[in-house]
Amino acid sequence: MKFPPMSIKQQEFSKSVRGYDRDEVQAFLDKLSEEFEALQRDNEQLKKELDSANIKLNEFRRIEKNLQDTLLKAQESSTKSLESTRKQSNLMVKEAEIKASQILEKARESANDVRKAVINLREEKDLLVAKLKAIISSQAHLLEIKVENSGEKKAGVNKIEGSKQIDINIEEIVNKIL
Repeated sequence: MKFPPMSIKQQEFSKSVRGYDRDEVQAFLDKLSEEFEALQRDNEQLKKELDSANIKLNEFRRIEKNLQDTLLKAQESSTKSLESTRKQSNLMVKEAEIKASQILEKARESANDVRKAVINLREEKDLLVAKLKAIISSQAHLLEIKVENSGEKKAGVNKIEGSKQIDINIEEIVNKIL
């Protein structure tokens, strides 16, 4: 049962011969009414503060939930970003390995081509040297024949000169040419 302060002030008691002093009872009821009114005001003020605190608490809970959601999304995003970066770096490494492999293969092919070209050039050189030796040898032989023929014509004139032989070193001629 609620007692509003006004009902306390206006409360009337039945009169009796031996009852309490009316003024004293009224003074007590007035004090009680004022105290009760102050308590009601405090109670109302506390209810308002409690409502305000509950509103703020609900707002803080909403903010906390938003922060938790945001943090969760940031963590997921960070994880996805990290995973994506990891995948991209793995892909880049694989591409680099493939390119390095291709470059090595091309370098090997180029080295093989150079080796083949060097071998071909050596074979051509050897062939040219052989041809050159053959030409020099044939020319030397022709020269010896000419010298012999010219020696026979002059045989009657000077027999000592006819006995000279031509000494041709084919290797020395080829080395000087090369």
